[in-house]
Amino acid sequence: MIKAALSAFALLSFAAAPASAAPLSPPPAAQLDTAVFAGGCFWGVQAVFQHVKGVVTATSGYSGGTLANPTYDQVTSGRTGHAESVRVVYDPSKVSYQQLLTVFFTVAHDPTELNRQGPDVGTHYRSALFYTSDAQRQATQAFIAQLEKTGAVKEKVVTQVAPLRGFTVAEKYHQDYATLHPNQPYILYNDAPKIAALKRQHPQLWTDKLAAH
Repeated sequence: MIKAALSAFALLSFAAAPASAAPLSPPPAAQLDTAVFAGGCFWGVQAVFQHVKGVVTATSGYSGGTLANPTYDQVTSGRTGHAESVRVVYDPSKVSYQQLLTVFFTVAHDPTELNRQGPDVGTHYRSALFYTSDAQRQATQAFIAQLEKTGAVKEKVVTQVAPLRGFTVAEKYHQDYATLHPNQPYILYNDAPKIAALKRQHPQLWTDKLAAH
């Protein structure tokens, strides 16, 4: 985990955060945007993004490989090229892509760990961001460069930045796993601290109401 030694670059995005009042009904799909993040086991990454204001859905799944419709067992074999990922659908009028990057790089995972996160090892646990537009690609690359330039990370960022070529929704038992199993030892040790860090470090973005999956 990286402590939130955020640069002025990132802080400016918080200053521009929009009002957090919830709409009476979900916004039209045309007003929503999507990003896909991979940062180790998807249980914790999903749980973190579900607590971010403006996130409509955060869904655990698989992305980055070539096998169509992979299963959990296939992905964790390390032979599919896929990574455990989380598809985040969000309302840009409530949370910016820049703010999602801040959550991803400073709370949800450690972007300097190569092909692992904590106790989980393998390419399927790699740090990756699968962008859905050229604007996302440029913003991600600029954010990484800024992290390294300002010293917010002490080692090189190893996050893969690649176009999204598909996303397979994970099995039902993986959805909302951290919420449904808060006392499981893995969740207590690896994921609960990330959720607490989001609330402590970025209260402007925190919501108690979980996004759907």
